[in-house]
Amino acid sequence: MRNAKKTTAGYAAVIGCTLAAIAGMVLLGLMTGEMKLSIGDVLGTLLGNQGQSDYDIVIFQFRLPRIVLGALLGAALGMSGAVVQSLTRNPLADPGILGIHAGAGMFVILFMFVFQDLIPSTGRLAVMLMPLFGVAGGVLAALTIFMLARNKGHLEPQKLILVGIAVTTGFSAVTLYVSLKMNPHDFERAAMWLAGSLNSANWIFIVSILPWMVVLLPYLFCKTRVLDLLRLGDDNLIGLGMSVQRERNLLLFASVGVVTAGVAVAGSIGFVGLIAPHMAMRLTGLAHRRSLPISGLLGAALVLISDYVGRTVFSPSELPVGVVLSIVGVPYFVWLMWSRSRR
Repeated sequence: MRNAKKTTAGYAAVIGCTLAAIAGMVLLGLMTGEMKLSIGDVLGTLLGNQGQSDYDIVIFQFRLPRIVLGALLGAALGMSGAVVQSLTRNPLADPGILGIHAGAGMFVILFMFVFQDLIPSTGRLAVMLMPLFGVAGGVLAALTIFMLARNKGHLEPQKLILVGIAVTTGFSAVTLYVSLKMNPHDFERAAMWLAGSLNSANWIFIVSILPWMVVLLPYLFCKTRVLDLLRLGDDNLIGLGMSVQRERNLLLFASVGVVTAGVAVAGSIGFVGLIAPHMAMRLTGLAHRRSLPISGLLGAALVLISDYVGRTVFSPSELPVGVVLSIVGVPYFVWLMWSRSRR
């Protein structure tokens, strides 16, 4: 009984610290930029007591949408990364490493190229359609990877990384070729988007991905018990009466959906789905009921911190959040592979 209370208290402390870190990054993000604002200015503007139109424009039209989009995308990447690692039984799996980002990116670039003269790329219709194209590309990448990584009807987790790298390379080559065919203005926007940037974030972007997040993220959380069971062998689960393939497919498509919808509006932001689940499991243990929401919160914190670093450390220039995360994520990925090879 006493150990259970300690575990609950420890879990509550992890949630509290993570939420405090997110709140701190939100406040810093609203305060810093070309126009410096004090805490009083930010709180007064958010509460509608400041009465200065300049502050309203800076916060509500530029900074707050960027922060909200980054938090949503980080939560989606963190939770989907935890799901993908459980489905594949591979702690090195990540939606970006497995090629899902590349598939979504290829379809979004194709959309921008094919419809560049018909639909303005920054218009409301284009922003609403891009998540659909991103999801289609992500699903295509996931189906390709899981088909090639199978052997005699069974998924081989060891093959996933190699197949994912191959698929990523192929999709990225197509993406580069198509982007080079664009006019200079669209190519510049596509290049910034491919690097993973929140620079163009606005409320339309948030509205376009919000349905995917509202529906699919709670669905993933409701499946924590199934995710725990999927760590067992397929034969054992079939013996328990579980429709293993159906559950795995539904979880895969849900995780692909939230990732690719976010990638469609913010570009390829990698390594969050790799780092956040590992940190969550170290803090809370293996049970998905606890680790999955912490993965989402840590993912949101990672994106917000990386975006803040990219905006401030390299000021007046700005480094895309995807590049900052890659600087951290690549050494972490190498360390994970090295530590696994020593076991």
